[in-house]
Amino acid sequence: MEETIEELQMLSFTIILHAGNARSHAMEAIALAKKYQFTAAREKIEEAQEAFTEAHHVQTKLLQDEAGGKKSDVSVILVHAQDHLMTAMTVKDLANEMIDMYEKMKQIEGEK
Repeated sequence: MEETIEELQMLSFTIILHAGNARSHAMEAIALAKKYQFTAAREKIEEAQEAFTEAHHVQTKLLQDEAGGKKSDVSVILVHAQDHLMTAMTVKDLANEMIDMYEKMKQIEGEK
């Protein structure tokens, strides 16, 4: 019971697609926060989270399949997909921190 190469590649590219979208949304959120557009920034973070959820579903399927005995060869594309996903998760976490930071900066500027 093995994943075919084509199936594994499609799943990997799906992870890359959704992780890339999530990273883009997170970067857009940072740019919006820098302009003090916090509502729009938080909306972009929500879009990033939705994209992560899609990527995570694919990743979870691969993990569950393997745990259930369905073997697949680890390909460079799958490793690349996982790398994209982890990098995008880090960018989203940093984006949340930066939005908080910009909100605090705006608050401090208003107190002067």
